[in-house]
Amino acid sequence: MIKVCLADNYPVVHFGVKSYFKDHADISIVANVGNFLMIRDILLTKEIDVLILDLELEGLASIFEVKSILKTFPKTKIIIFSGLSEQIYAPNAIKAGVSGFVHKKEKLETLGQSIVKVNQGKIIMNETVKKNLALIAKQSKSERLYRKLSNREVEVLRYLSSGKKNHEIAEILNLNEKTISTYKLRLLTKLNVTNLVDLVEKAKKLEIV
Repeated sequence: MIKVCLADNYPVVHFGVKSYFKDHADISIVANVGNFLMIRDILLTKEIDVLILDLELEGLASIFEVKSILKTFPKTKIIIFSGLSEQIYAPNAIKAGVSGFVHKKEKLETLGQSIVKVNQGKIIMNETVKKNLALIAKQSKSERLYRKLSNREVEVLRYLSSGKKNHEIAEILNLNEKTISTYKLRLLTKLNVTNLVDLVEKAKKLEIV
């Protein structure tokens, strides 16, 4: 039996996932958390094979915190289960070490299949994402700049788009405010815009945020 922990903000998601897998032959939801800070306690006290994690989970500020979990608990596989753009976030998540990305628009049957495959050691990524990655590799540097945002740049862009100021982002990510300013300048350059309003608008058009 594959032991699963679900980490999500919303009770309705917990209820739906638990109900769907209640009588599943291979999968058992043995833990539920609504805050990232609770994950370590669960992993320390229970044997979890697969962690299903929403990138927008309360208490999760950065993908680097996910990398830390993977480093501390290498036997636990992680599947990102999120409503964020798969094209943008799946490649970065895979690079960070997670084993799969399932968009919340997918059927729970797909999530179940992914849990089984990830538990077997496979990496799960949508075919469209794979094709886009192959296409990006063939593009010129200037054509693919906006697609080659680093994990940290994407995070900073998300916070900027939500209205956070540089000093607030610095505090959330535990970085120097000057470092955030540097990331902001890189984002302006990579997305070929000159101000924050246009930066956020461009990010929305490209489904980065």
